[in-house]
Amino acid sequence: MITRLVWKLVVTALILLWSIASFLPLNDIDYEEYLLSEVSASQAEFEGIVQEARDLIENDENVSSMFIALRQLGEENAYDYVNYFPHINLSDIANQDKRNEILLNYLLQQSRGRLKQGLDLAGGVSFTLEMDAAAAEQQVSDSAQEQLSKAINIMADRIDGLGVAEPVIRAVGENRIEVQLPDVSTVENPEIIDSLKKPAKLEFKLVHRDRNPQFESPTELPPPGFYKLILEREERTGEIVEIPHYIKRIPEATGEIIDRAVPTINETGGFEVQLVFTSEGSDIFADITGQIAAENDRIAAMTGQQSIGQLAIILDGLLYSAPTVREEIRGGNAVITGNFTQREAIDLSNVLNNPLAVELEVAQMAETGPTLAEEARKNSINAAMIGGSLVVGFMILYYWLGGAVAVISVVTNLVILIGILASFGATMTLPGVAALVLTIGMAVDANILIFERIREELRLGKSTVNALRGGYEKALSTIVDANVTTMITAIILIWLGTGPVKGFGVTLSIGIGASMFCALVVSRLILEFLVEVCKVDRIIGFSLFGKTNIDFLKFRKPAFLSSWVIVLIGVGWLITHNDNIFGIDFVGGDELTVGYQEEIAAEEFQAVADAGGFGEVNAVYQTVIGTDSSVIKIQTELDKGGDYFEALSAAHPEAMLDLQGETQIGASVSGEIQQKAFLSVAVALLGILLYVALRFEVGYGIGAVVATIHDVLMTLGIFVLFGGQFTAPMIAAVLMILGYSINDTIVVFDRIREELGLNPDATLSDVIRMAINRVLSRSILTSITTLLSAITLWVFGSGIIVDFAFVFMVGILTGTFSSIFIASPVFYWWHKGDRKHVEEREWTPKYDWQASSKTAEAE
Repeated sequence: MITRLVWKLVVTALILLWSIASFLPLNDIDYEEYLLSEVSASQAEFEGIVQEARDLIENDENVSSMFIALRQLGEENAYDYVNYFPHINLSDIANQDKRNEILLNYLLQQSRGRLKQGLDLAGGVSFTLEMDAAAAEQQVSDSAQEQLSKAINIMADRIDGLGVAEPVIRAVGENRIEVQLPDVSTVENPEIIDSLKKPAKLEFKLVHRDRNPQFESPTELPPPGFYKLILEREERTGEIVEIPHYIKRIPEATGEIIDRAVPTINETGGFEVQLVFTSEGSDIFADITGQIAAENDRIAAMTGQQSIGQLAIILDGLLYSAPTVREEIRGGNAVITGNFTQREAIDLSNVLNNPLAVELEVAQMAETGPTLAEEARKNSINAAMIGGSLVVGFMILYYWLGGAVAVISVVTNLVILIGILASFGATMTLPGVAALVLTIGMAVDANILIFERIREELRLGKSTVNALRGGYEKALSTIVDANVTTMITAIILIWLGTGPVKGFGVTLSIGIGASMFCALVVSRLILEFLVEVCKVDRIIGFSLFGKTNIDFLKFRKPAFLSSWVIVLIGVGWLITHNDNIFGIDFVGGDELTVGYQEEIAAEEFQAVADAGGFGEVNAVYQTVIGTDSSVIKIQTELDKGGDYFEALSAAHPEAMLDLQGETQIGASVSGEIQQKAFLSVAVALLGILLYVALRFEVGYGIGAVVATIHDVLMTLGIFVLFGGQFTAPMIAAVLMILGYSINDTIVVFDRIREELGLNPDATLSDVIRMAINRVLSRSILTSITTLLSAITLWVFGSGIIVDFAFVFMVGILTGTFSSIFIASPVFYWWHKGDRKHVEEREWTPKYDWQASSKTAEAE
């Protein structure tokens, strides 16, 4: 027994330590302060260099941060910063400037908080990229508008591959893209956009065999059809040597032959980028290298002298390598070598995997303040804290010692979830905080399920030790089935989704894994220690729910019909009011650039909009980089910008507002994201149907899918009927409802299947009645914990959090309702009320744990 507890304790401790290390520090540490705290040699000397950097920042307007100042001083004075940080091993980097930059970048990243804050909480940097529309149409066959749309999708993939970074990317006018990155400053990251705007134009070109500019006069003209490029190569001493080559102007192949780029480590420990060809690209590359090799042989046969051809690899006009080719190369790979750091190799691979057809130029950069008013942020965060506290208080009050164990388990769950998200570079927005609070309510579900099973075992007269074991054994299959079904949804969202849809899938999958680990390992570890080692005899508190025997199926027809009537009304409203229910995130709008003399309180912008009936308004203060000027960027619904400006000016004459520009902006939730969201949900429903059909039986699968569709449609319908408008965070809210609905339905179905086996003589309607009544307490308690979180956010929160919480409140109620009055009746009707119809079609073999559980019961 002790051995069993020890391994669980060790595994839990290791995971917790890793998770805590992953998200600490929570907040950014001042870079200068962090540098001085990390110096481990010649501290006084380094402090002198830091003072030089301070002086440089004060006296040179082009030097804006300690990072830039130290980098510049290192280049000018040949400072080798590794001497002051000997505990950071960079001995393999010979070039001193390169070594300094890697060290300074590493220390900068270490000083940053691990979990970034979103644009709504901390602001960030905003930049506008401009495309030359005429040049774009000359270079590619697509129209400028199509190129702009493609560029937006590519930017999203470069910035937000996992969908957890929370950027804003949208079209501005006809040839511009606005990108907002959260919790980023150009003061410390001046090259932040360099890798984003590169087109990643990859070309394979021949090197001239006979002429080498290295041995010619600088005034010598290149051969016809060739031009000169410089290859920079780092010697072992760290010195950079420039080697010129004559390169053929017309490429032999382009990046079209590349399937993907992967950062790898070479035999010397350096980083390079491996290019994996497509199947067609592999044949093209073999033909190119075969022709070079044949030319080698031809020249050798004619002259008797060896001539080895070279193939240059050129990216965005820069010569990265020019390897020799001695024979035809088959195998589907090539390599870009260079003096890459790990970060550079990763960034280059990312750019190559998402190439732009045309280059984008930076039109404007600005530092952006938080998009959410200070008071709204405080209110919503306080609401989140109150909601979490209410759930904790309820669990301890109702389950006593068991509730305290559940709280420890949920806190562990959150620590693991936040740690993994931080390791992925996730960004925490206010809706994200709200989702975590709601996760607290949902995460206790597995514990409630186990506790109610333990309570049933205790009612049978079993000892606390045996009740604990029996409760876990009987709850196991339900927990696994519910979480596997939800995990299928998460995997499909990751597979097919993009942007926030994919991000939700990533977060959901992590949450499922963490929740199962905490419920089945952490909670059980603590409970077994209390019961088996400390000999605690009572771990479950009082019960508000006695044995019930309500015939829910008796009300199935009126409940089923009335709920679908509400669904139809909501769907009808969605269709007939399609023009008014989608916010700026989905359909775009007007963007005003407004000068001002006096700041307006952030909450006043929406207040003026509400008073004038202008709908959704987003406003943020921006400081244009390179100038001292600040402006207000105001986004309104389409064609309402001008009128809103007049109303705002009238309401706040003291601000002396000046309309400097007005343009139309596109949706930040692109059409591709919306299409893939619908596709992901559709395929997820199919996946649920298949899994439940295989694990249970087809009738269960049909019931689960119908109930899930019902819950999503009813939630959306009620939301818009109450005047709600869809914004980007609503995607996550609706997907959370999807997961909640599936989970609730599977719990009921798992109990129906169990009762069918335990009551061979009962009718199907009696079995369904018994099953629903026996999970009723669990359904009500889970609804209470999640509703406590949601209601608190709805009452005390502000802005988008109110809509987010409202959607989840409706979803909780509809999810609980549908598992009883939609899923179960559909299952009953599918089998025509005959249990034999179920048994004849239930062909799936039982899991091993079920067999062992039944054996244990028999013994």
